[in-house]
Amino acid sequence: METSTSSDFVIQFWGVRGSIPTPGKDTVRYGGNTSCIEMHIGGKRLIFDGGTGLQELSKDLMRDLPPETYMFFPHYHWDHIQGFPFFMPAFVKDHRLHIYGTLPQNGDSLEKHFIERVLHPNSPIPLAGMQADLKFTHIVCGDTFEMDDITFQTGHLNHPNNAMGYRVNWQGHSVFYCTDTEHYPDRLDENVLELAQGADMLIYDAMYTDEEYNNPKAPKVGWGHSTWEEGVRIAKAAGVKTLVVFHHEPSHSDDFLDALDLEVKAAFPNSVLAREGMMLPVY
Repeated sequence: METSTSSDFVIQFWGVRGSIPTPGKDTVRYGGNTSCIEMHIGGKRLIFDGGTGLQELSKDLMRDLPPETYMFFPHYHWDHIQGFPFFMPAFVKDHRLHIYGTLPQNGDSLEKHFIERVLHPNSPIPLAGMQADLKFTHIVCGDTFEMDDITFQTGHLNHPNNAMGYRVNWQGHSVFYCTDTEHYPDRLDENVLELAQGADMLIYDAMYTDEEYNNPKAPKVGWGHSTWEEGVRIAKAAGVKTLVVFHHEPSHSDDFLDALDLEVKAAFPNSVLAREGMMLPVY
């Protein structure tokens, strides 16, 4: 099998923050936009999540808009969709926008959910202005599907109202996008561990430290997010090459994250804290 080079498979980070945007002087270096990443794979640009980072991505796309774009949603909490009503390619006539995601609980169809619950109540812009050709693909969590020579594996994540992880495989390389998820107190999450096995890169919901998560005065147990320490445990158990700490907690300043970066690297040397604008090749 032909193997790709670093320029063929690149991850670009447009929004790395969780829960709520945090602009300001204390988040300049890592960024304050909510979740949005892009995978450049063999000429395709695949978008995962539509947080506020999607706005900067859409500006970049509009400079040389491809005929089709592809968006994948792990779930539909506000911090993962709030950039979509302002996604500029959606307003371009004859542009084709593919939207992939799970069907929410009690949902009739992905298209109906997206238009009536994601767009209609949240967008100040008339829906009629979205002139792109919207194509919706409902994914059953746990399914494997293909797009040309790219293979996608999906799995359940432990998060309120459910969420889905995506492992993306291409020409012998793989990236597991694992946000949002909460670990279990007595074992490694089997679904996460399975999708992380041997991955070149694990992008992990490490919103908290173990100390924050278990703080008896203000515990985060049950909030649907994990810790960087758990990310390290998963990465080691699964034989992951690179761990990316992602979905930073809103109160974590640049200085806090700089100090955290040293701790993470001491525990797992081949690790990176996600920053807006960062591009990582997949080897």
